[in-house]
Amino acid sequence: MSTESLPQVDKASWRLPEQTLLRPATASTHPPKILMLYGSLRERSYSKLLTLEAARLLQAMGAEVKVFDPLDLPQPDASPDSHPKVQELRALAAWSEGMVWCSPERHGAMTGIMKSQIDWIPLSVGAVRPTQGKTLAVMEVSGGSQSFNAVNQMRILGRWMRMLTIPNQSSVAKAFLEFDEAGRMKPSAYFDRVVDVMEELIKFTLLTRDVAPYLVDRYSERKESAEALSQRVNQATL
Repeated sequence: MSTESLPQVDKASWRLPEQTLLRPATASTHPPKILMLYGSLRERSYSKLLTLEAARLLQAMGAEVKVFDPLDLPQPDASPDSHPKVQELRALAAWSEGMVWCSPERHGAMTGIMKSQIDWIPLSVGAVRPTQGKTLAVMEVSGGSQSFNAVNQMRILGRWMRMLTIPNQSSVAKAFLEFDEAGRMKPSAYFDRVVDVMEELIKFTLLTRDVAPYLVDRYSERKESAEALSQRVNQATL
């Protein structure tokens, strides 16, 4: 199709979407790499228990899973990014092909612990966004009736970080009733939904991981020079 009717378009940066580019020449065969974050430091943290249950499911589905422990992670800007826990988190984010974020709902929102972890993951490293094109699943636990405030907030953050957030999600109400003394999730419709979410995450990760750079390639960024792009995304944080 001609761009003659689009004088605003920079022809050198214009690309027609191509179906053939959505089929990698060689598909990856290694296990999907999934990073899991949870949002509580309590000794019996239900977001942690749900995360660990989901991790077992992912491992049973063939994934390689790493769970980040947020204990001792400083508040954003309270320490330099050379802090060991920050470096650990950022290395795991770079390693991953997909993520699971699981937060308690507190005061109608995700917890500060959850948000701090996400805030420490940079939007850019040089001219590269370390989260763009990665898959994301979101889950929450609550002490009362079922709610979706935390998962909805995390979806917004995932979109902002240019992640591919899967359609399904999990919200476990009255979480204190859903785990046994050993910390294992009891059989229930809530557990079945977690299975659904993890299964969908694996499918979307397998589907997109080899073509993620193409999926998030943008006309506006192609139009910018690499130098201009780097200068823009590395502006000092206000």
